Amino acid sequence: MSIDMFASAAGQLDDHERLRLYVEGVRERAAQAAPWGPDTVGVPAQPTGSALLRINDAAFYANARTEIAAFADLCLSLLDLHRPRDGGGLSSGSTAAAQRCNCCMLRWPCPTIREMSHLLK
Repeated sequence: MSIDMFASAAGQLDDHERLRLYVEGVRERAAQAAPWGPDTVGVPAQPTGSALLRINDAAFYANARTEIAAFADLCLSLLDLHRPRDGGGLSSGSTAAAQRCNCCMLRWPCPTIREMSHLLK
């Protein structure tokens, strides 16, 4: 599939394709990353911090790789569901026909894609 297919009039990727490429990049980097753990990242000594905070930090690092990959899969599933489709209406002049979301049938871009675009800038 050619990337030109998703180009806007200005030659830039549309929001849906830009988000998909971004999330695929996150997923790919997470898959290639070395597993994190106290032996690979190290748990810095925190003289004023509690042991519970250090344990929580280590647990966060240990789970981050798999959680980021799962988050990327979720985002890609949402993007697969919420993609533009022809709205089926007639257009006048050189104006393109209105598009609708393939999933929720709201006007494109739907609230899901707008929110993802806003949060993943």
